Amino acid sequence: MSVQTAKEFFRQWNMDNKVMEFPISSATVKEAAEALGCEEKRIAKTMAFTIDEKPVLIVMAGDAKVDNSKYRAAFHTKAVMLKSDEVSELIGHPVGGVCPFGIREGIKVYLDESLKRFETIFPACGSPNSAIELTIPELEKCSFYSGWINIGKGWSH
Repeated sequence: MSVQTAKEFFRQWNMDNKVMEFPISSATVKEAAEALGCEEKRIAKTMAFTIDEKPVLIVMAGDAKVDNSKYRAAFHTKAVMLKSDEVSELIGHPVGGVCPFGIREGIKVYLDESLKRFETIFPACGSPNSAIELTIPELEKCSFYSGWINIGKGWSH
């Protein structure tokens, strides 16, 4: 799977033309912000965790970090990220391009409250040099999210 998978996924809403590809890396929050010319906090990073031996994705703002105690309260388990060599196989996108679009079936997606302060955000689109600009309602619709959570720390309103 790749940026092409994400584009095909967005085609169902006629949004495939919104997927951007860059000649430089956008694999990290810092690189994505530089490629897009925006603040790092507006990058919607997607992190892959495992809960009950199943992968889950959590999308949060670029300036937010996972608060382990909030994570444990939300999911009743310790935060365990997928190993980088497992991500592509279990999620369907490589590290640096992980997003909730065009992923393997059965993966739950959660959106962190840190995103709600923005009009638009920029998640990756399946490759380490891609992104899409989405409103929060568009992110909700296109991610087929399971719910909003509050597990972030280090971000400000």
